[in-house]
Amino acid sequence: MKRFLWSLVAVCFLPLALPAQDLNALLKETHAKFANLPGGANANYIPFLANVPSDLFGIAIVTADGKVYEAGDSKYEFGIESISKAFVLCKAMMEVGPDSIMHGIGVNATGMPFNSVIAIELEGYSPQNPLVNAGAMAANSMVKGPDKDAQWQIVLDYLGELAGRPLKLIDELYKSEAETNQHNRAIAMLLEAYGHMWADPLDACDSYTRQCSVGVTAKDLAVMAGTLANGGVNPVTGKRLLKEEYVPKVLAAMSMEGLYTTSGEWLYQVGLPGKSGVGGGVIAVAPGKMAIAAFAPPLDPVGNSVKAMAAIKHISEQLKLNLYTSAAKHGK
Repeated sequence: MKRFLWSLVAVCFLPLALPAQDLNALLKETHAKFANLPGGANANYIPFLANVPSDLFGIAIVTADGKVYEAGDSKYEFGIESISKAFVLCKAMMEVGPDSIMHGIGVNATGMPFNSVIAIELEGYSPQNPLVNAGAMAANSMVKGPDKDAQWQIVLDYLGELAGRPLKLIDELYKSEAETNQHNRAIAMLLEAYGHMWADPLDACDSYTRQCSVGVTAKDLAVMAGTLANGGVNPVTGKRLLKEEYVPKVLAAMSMEGLYTTSGEWLYQVGLPGKSGVGGGVIAVAPGKMAIAAFAPPLDPVGNSVKAMAAIKHISEQLKLNLYTSAAKHGK
């Protein structure tokens, strides 16, 4: 067992040496393979998302040494949505440490939808994981600022540092989200009643709504996730944005809840920590090697992009990135 565990650690950080033309060719082949993949539908409970062109499809890879590869609509700006949860978790962890995340929010899977109230009531009156809505609002409340506007700017600036460029709020998306977030407001108030909110609950809910409404591209997401692949250092800018020892904690949370109630199926099939958002984006992290991001608006019933998941799974298989398969072969 000890040998296997050390093998897993070693293989996760083996460099991936592939010529640029091979990765470019793989992205083009993947985009062509899945561009017409049927199935799924845009999220319709947020009016802005329902109107995003459903035929958009972009893929990007950023390697741990900062090389960027793109295909399709990789420069189209869309709402980051729940993928922001993973990165605001990084910021919260930098401010309060991993123990406060584990004991204040929780790190277990809920086994229930991402906006479940029942999960809070049944599991110790706490959010359970920072990547469900309740836990994400609690994590956002851990990011401190002198006032509401300053706190939001701190969150937005950090997301921009991860992307390697200033990011902006999509005002129309924010307005659309804010007009339909009554459920999240109720969850925030419930968390305050149970002692799991570290700022005004409605302020935290509003900041969370804003973070979900930030505009990103598939390339932005690949750079952001590339920071996790590169041990907490942005692979493009070279700036450290997360302590190296915190990276496995974030990846563990992504493994538990990154793709909602199908997170187990994702790990079973792809073998990489991932995170999805109802805007159509999906990210996956191969530690020490690369990050993959894909974007296509049509979602499965759980809220994951059908094309983006298929594209990332294909890339992972072609590059043999599955952490469990690699570790098992290395340990023989």
